[in-house]
Amino acid sequence: MKSHFYIIIPFLILIFNCSSDDSTVKQEPVLDTLYFPSLISDTWDTKSISELNWNESETQVLLDYLEEKNTKSFIMLHKGKIVIEAYMNDHDANKTWYWASAGKTLTTAVSGIAQEEGLLDINNKASDYLGTGWTSASLEKENLITCKNLLSMNSGLDDTLGDDVSPSNLQYIADSGTRWAYHNVYVKMQDVIVEASNQNWTNYFNTKLRDKIGMTGQWINLGDLSVYWSNTRSMARFGLLIAAKGKWENTQIIPEAFLREATNTSQNINEAYGYLWWLNGKSSYHLPQSQFKFNGKLVPNAPDDMYAALGKNDQKIYVVPSKDLIIIRMGNAADGDNFALSSFDNDLWAKINAVIN
Repeated sequence: MKSHFYIIIPFLILIFNCSSDDSTVKQEPVLDTLYFPSLISDTWDTKSISELNWNESETQVLLDYLEEKNTKSFIMLHKGKIVIEAYMNDHDANKTWYWASAGKTLTTAVSGIAQEEGLLDINNKASDYLGTGWTSASLEKENLITCKNLLSMNSGLDDTLGDDVSPSNLQYIADSGTRWAYHNVYVKMQDVIVEASNQNWTNYFNTKLRDKIGMTGQWINLGDLSVYWSNTRSMARFGLLIAAKGKWENTQIIPEAFLREATNTSQNINEAYGYLWWLNGKSSYHLPQSQFKFNGKLVPNAPDDMYAALGKNDQKIYVVPSKDLIIIRMGNAADGDNFALSSFDNDLWAKINAVIN
């Protein structure tokens, strides 16, 4: 039995403006500005598909496809309001699921916050905060690795040795900045923040980011990895914060300038990668566990300005500024296991386009 549901509630809000010259009253529609849900309740305003002039007949086709592809939850926000919210395959709004590598972008966000607070500078070498000997590289080569290299995946450390980030497993393979490789060494940026802030990672993350936008969830250690788990709306809250250029209502949480850097090409090897964010619309891209350059866009069916947090087995946050969209997908792998990008991204966007165009 299918367990989809989606919320569609139309509304129109009008305000009255008084002329300062003749005191006459006229009605004007409120501009459809970015909406933020309450920090202290589960209430979240909605918007109808008809209001957006989307293709309602294609909505169930999209939902059926998502269910068939092992999806557990799916949310589409337009300017912050929920247009589609669906749960399936024995999942519901209260259940949590893992973000996998989509959660890398949480580390990016907190790095920007810590830098804004003057605790660190991402252009400084990582050993300024971690001390020397945090890798097995020579001191000369280790000191080439900056915090920005950790966020950009171009540390030059060997990515073939697994997720363990103990010094013995972080071995030199190339000078930092000369080789892009998808590597768990990015988590050393969390250690940088711990050392710079003199707080543990969870406390700093919760007080500086999670609690300020009403997220729930927690970091759970799985072997050599610490993975974030939350319900789907918490992931949507984070996507909304990013789409709002780091601002929640009237509070700037992540510096806008830092986010602009984070969601643009961060190095000259993989055009489609920022600071742990994947970028569409570039002329080429690299994939995890490959040194091969693929020509073309990351997700051809998606808008060029789309950028994404992508996690193992198709955990997704898509942000599309040109269409005021934030899209969340959680679940098991749509097809085969994958580390980040998969053919599902392009196929899913074909279904999304049928709805929104």
